[in-house]
Amino acid sequence: MRILVVEDEVRLAENLKAGIESLPSFVVDVCHDGEDGQHLALTEKYDAVVLDLMLPKVDGLSILRAVRSAGKTTPILILTAKNTTEDVIRGLDFGSDDYLGKPFEMGELLARIKALVRRSFQSPDPLVRVADLTIDTRSHLVSRAEKSFSLPALEYRLLEYLGMRAGHIVSKEELLEHLYDYNWEKFSNVIEVYVSKLRARIDRGQPVQLIHTVRGQGYVLSDSWGGK
Repeated sequence: MRILVVEDEVRLAENLKAGIESLPSFVVDVCHDGEDGQHLALTEKYDAVVLDLMLPKVDGLSILRAVRSAGKTTPILILTAKNTTEDVIRGLDFGSDDYLGKPFEMGELLARIKALVRRSFQSPDPLVRVADLTIDTRSHLVSRAEKSFSLPALEYRLLEYLGMRAGHIVSKEELLEHLYDYNWEKFSNVIEVYVSKLRARIDRGQPVQLIHTVRGQGYVLSDSWGGK
C-alpha cells in the first residue's frame, strides 16, 4: 500500500516514513510543504494520506478541501498539534477520515492507518481470506492449507493488495502505483518476477490455483476464476 505523508517538520517526516515502512504493507512518499503535497495528493494514487494542518504555502485544510472537491476518496488522517474540538470538527467537516494529535504513539498511528486502508477496501476484518488462504494484516503472516509462513516485504505487499482486491483483475500498472513510491516506473519489469515467486509459495502443490494471469489485463486472486 502506498502512503503519502505531508509534514513540514523534516525530522518528524523522516520518523513517520521509517515507522510506517517498518511494516511490510507500506511504502511512503514524503513532501514538506502544502503545495507539493496537494499536487501529489491530486495527481498520484495513494491508499492513505497522513496530512499535517499547519503547512507552508498551502495549509492542510485547503489540501483536504481540494482533494475532496476533485472527487478523490483517498482516506486522509489529519496529524496536527491543533487538536482542539473546533479543529477536529473542521477537519471532519472538510472530509478527513480520522485525526491524531501531536505528540502521538507510532503504534497508534500505524493501527489507524491500517484501519483506514482496510475500510477503504470494504475489508474491516484484519484477516483477508480467499478460499483456504488467509492473510493476517496485523501480524503479516500468511497461511494456506494449515501451513503458516512469512513473506519478504515486496511479496507480502503484492499478495495483500491482490487479497484486498480479490476477485477483481488488477493491472500491472495499478500494482506498480500502489506498491512502490513515486519512482515506480523503474520497477516496471519486476512484477512478473514477484508474481512467479508468490505462485511458487502459494499455489505450488495445491489442487486449486489462486493466482491467475489475465493476458493483456493483469492478475486476479480467486479460487473460482474462469476468465469471467
